Amino acid sequence: MSEDEINGDPFAISEDLVQSPVHKQATTNSFDFDGLLSKPLKLHEDLAGGNGGQAWPAGRILAKYILQRRRDDVKDKTIVELGAGGGLVGLAVALGCELENVVHITDLEQMQALMHRNIELNGLEGKVKASLYDWGSERPAAVPAHPDVILAADCVYFEPAFPLLQQTLLNLIGPTTVCYFCFKRRRRADMQFLKTAKKLFTITDITDDPDRETYSRENMFLCEIRRKS
Repeated sequence: MSEDEINGDPFAISEDLVQSPVHKQATTNSFDFDGLLSKPLKLHEDLAGGNGGQAWPAGRILAKYILQRRRDDVKDKTIVELGAGGGLVGLAVALGCELENVVHITDLEQMQALMHRNIELNGLEGKVKASLYDWGSERPAAVPAHPDVILAADCVYFEPAFPLLQQTLLNLIGPTTVCYFCFKRRRRADMQFLKTAKKLFTITDITDDPDRETYSRENMFLCEIRRKS
C-alpha cells in the first residue's frame, strides 16, 4: 500500500490498477514522433508524484495523430489538455503546430512541478501554461470556458474518478468543442465509462489514423467527443 493510500487520499492510484510498464528512475527523454517534430520534444519523466509522471502509449498515440492529421485544424484554436501528467501531448502540439493561442495543460497538484519543468525544458514558457484542475471542481479562471479543442489521453484508469471526468467534460465541452480522447482498456469498467459517456455526448471513432490497426490490437481507443446536438 502506498503512502497516499495510508494517509487516506481517495485518488491515490495503486499499481494494482495501473501498472507501470517499466518501473524506472527519473529521466529525460526525447520524442520526435517518427520525424513529425523537426525539433524533438524533451520530456522529463518522474514517477515520484504518481504514474502520471510517465509518458504512456495513449499520449504518444494522441500527440502523433494531432501532428499527422490535425496540425492545420488546430492552428487558430484554443486548446486545453486534461490529465496532462508531464504534458506530453500539449507540449508536442505546441512544438509542432504554428499555434496562435496558448495551450493550457492541466492536472493535479502533484504534477504541477513536472509540467512547469517540461515547459521550461522546451522553451515554451510563452506558448504553454500549466494549471491545477481537479476534475469535477470549478474550472480554473485561466482555462478557457469552452475551448475549441480538448486533449485527453489515458484519463480512464480509476473507476471512482469516472463521474468527475464526465462532469468536467460536460462543463468544458461547448457547442463547437471537439475532444480528442485516447485511452487503453485495461478492465471491464473502462468500457462502462464509455457506455455512460455515450448517453451524455456524441462519440465517434477516429478512423483516419494510419496507425489505428496497430494500436487497436493493444486495446487502445481513439475517438472524438462532442456535445449532443
